[in-house]
Formats: sequence, structure tokens, C-alpha cells
Amino acid sequence: MRAEEAPVAPAKDALAWLTGMVTALLHFAGALKSIPQIGALPIDFTVLIAALALPMLVLCAMTRGWEIAPEIGLPLAAIGALWLWLVLAGCWSASGAVLAAKLPEITLLGPIMLLAGLIIAGDGAALRGFCVGVFGAGAAVAASLAANLAEGSVALGGLPGMDPEKWRIAYQVTGLAIASAAALAAVHLAEARSVFLALFWLGAALALTLGALLPGGRAALVALGLCLLSGPTLILFRRRRPFLGVVWVFGLLSLAAVLASLMEARSGLHARALEYLLTSEVLESSGRGPLWEEALRLAGLAMPFGLGTGGFSLAAGFGEWRGRHPHNLAIEALVEAGLPGFALWLIAFGGAGFVFWRLGRSAPSWRVARLLMLCLPMAVTLQVSTDLGNRMAWLALGLALGIGVTARAPIRGAGHVRALG
Repeated sequence: MRAEEAPVAPAKDALAWLTGMVTALLHFAGALKSIPQIGALPIDFTVLIAALALPMLVLCAMTRGWEIAPEIGLPLAAIGALWLWLVLAGCWSASGAVLAAKLPEITLLGPIMLLAGLIIAGDGAALRGFCVGVFGAGAAVAASLAANLAEGSVALGGLPGMDPEKWRIAYQVTGLAIASAAALAAVHLAEARSVFLALFWLGAALALTLGALLPGGRAALVALGLCLLSGPTLILFRRRRPFLGVVWVFGLLSLAAVLASLMEARSGLHARALEYLLTSEVLESSGRGPLWEEALRLAGLAMPFGLGTGGFSLAAGFGEWRGRHPHNLAIEALVEAGLPGFALWLIAFGGAGFVFWRLGRSAPSWRVARLLMLCLPMAVTLQVSTDLGNRMAWLALGLALGIGVTARAPIRGAGHVRALG
């Protein structure tokens, strides 16, 4: 049998399913560490789950064939060139500590996470397992946060004496996990074939949506709104149920109006994210505006090759403080890697979006909707937070490009040279 005739890998594959689930736990390990029982483990949970996930990913990749669409070739080439350019840009960076912490994460963790995303997105069983893991992680984090708030053991502004930088990152990742789980629940609601399942997923989506308001991450709330609008609507229209799709959109907009009116009446005391989002001068209150302005000013001064990888915080007067990155990946690429880095970033990340749109039109609706729910929250986050060293960004990029990857059943007898002809 020729390689192009190989059958699609079976949808029910225990190894692929478990690989996807464990990889999801790795993806949201930072959020899961907010659960006291996990945070109290004697070994870092990220290290522990990575030790399980990486061998499983390798085994999953080796036990099936892969079909790769040519459309993802240019973005993948741009990603490789971007990694190389960021290494070269480190040669003229004035940074020491930030460069030493950031560059290994980009060049070592980045390729691993990108490949993990491609494997998960390309295998149907692995993608389903990944979604189960994301839903479970988000639900567990939401339940733990609600319980701790009820007991008074967690303060929404952070406990006295706690490092504010670590708290800020913790609530952002926590909100992201809950929002992703809520988005997946909404997709299941649109796919439900019985009243019982529809009620279950509706309840789950509503509970998780309310949970996403607790941590205070505005990016997660915006991402959740976009996911709730796009995911179920895509499913309903693809399945020739446009009336329900219109009803869904109208219902969401009505719910948003009700929540806004409740906030005006000061009824949502714990909905920090909604309160912040409805506050006037959102950009000014978040501090993003001044950061972007300063980054663009320094980018102009450092043309055409930029300040060098990790060089922004020093040039902006913050010292060796990695937390003071530009909070936008495109601006970060421009100011630190110059015009070449920005062009490569645009081809890599922008190209992934274009590939997802182009190939997604002919891909199964269940697969497109799930990948969209997994990638969209990270896409929003990349515009307002995190830096190029974030492993979650590279895994999400792999998931988006994975729309052009398809797992095939292993070719029997492929070890013989004639079997490949």
C-alpha cells in the first residue's frame, strides 16, 4: 500500500487519547498549581507531568504515519528562521539575566511544544483526549478557586506579602484554563443529540463562564466571549441549523447586556474581570498603553535589527526584569528582533491563522471547532500578555498549524524498501 493510501488512524486509540489528556495537563500546569493539593507536591507539577507527556508524545508520533499539507510549509519555515534569528539577535542584546532565561525557553521548549501541538491536532483521538484534559483542568481549577474563596483562604487581590508578579501570572493562567473549559462545554452543547446532554453541557458552560469571572483576567474574559460566539455558531451553521445559530448569538448578546446592567447595579461583587472590563480607560488601567508606546519608540530608535533578544526591559529603564516585556508578541518581535524578526513572526503566526482559515473550511466541523476553542484564548492572550518564551504560545501555534496534519494508520510492512514504492 502506498503512503498516500494509508487509512486514517483509528478514532479510538488509547495511547493517543492518553497522550492528548496528559499534554493538556502540561499545557495548563501553571493553572493547576493554583490548586493547593497540587501546589503542595514535593516536586514541581510541571516537571512531573512533562516527564509523563514527552515520552508518550514520542511514542504516539512513532506509531503512526503522518500526512502533512503543503500549506503549512511556509509558516513552519518562518518559525525555524525566527528561532535562529532570535539566537543571532541575542549577540547584540545588552541583557544578561533576561536573555539567559528567555532564549533557552524559545529554542529548546519552543520546538518541543510546537511538535506536541502538531501531533495532538493531527490525531483525532489525541485531540479528543486533549479536550477532555483541558475541560477537566479548567473545571478543577474553577472548583478549587470557588471553594477557596468561600473559605476565605484566597484573596482575589493576592494575599498580603505575596509576590504581585507571581499572583498576576497565576490569575491570568487560571482564567485562561477556565475560559477554555467553558468554550469546550459550549461546543459540546451545540453538538448535543439529547435533551439530557444539552442540559448537562448548558449547566457546565454556565458554571464555568461564571467561574471565569472570578480570577480577574480580562484577556480570558474577552477570549471566552469570542469563543462562545464562534464555536457553537460554527457547529450549528455547519450542521445546517442556522436558526439555532442565530438564537444562540442573540441569547449571548442578551446575557452580556444583563451582566453589564448587573455590574452597573454593583450586584457582581466578585466578578473582577467583568468589573475591570467595563471600567473606562481599560488600556490605561492595565498599563498596556504606555508599555506599547515605549516599545514602539525604542523599536524606531533601534531599527532595523532591534535591541536584541531580551533587551527591552533594560532599554526601557526597568532593569533585568523579565515581567516588563512589551506584552504583545508582535511588538516584542519588532522591538527586540527588528524588522527581520517582525517579518518572520508575521509569516509564522499570521500564516498559521491564514492556514487555519483556509484548511478549516474543508475539515470536519468538530475538529475545527475544538481547535478554534483551544487556540483563540491563547491568540487573545498573546496580544496583551506573555512573551516569546511562553511554552503555551508555541503549543497553541502547533495546534493551529495542526489543521494541516493528519495521522494515518501505520503501513504494514513499511520496514521493507519495496513496501515504500
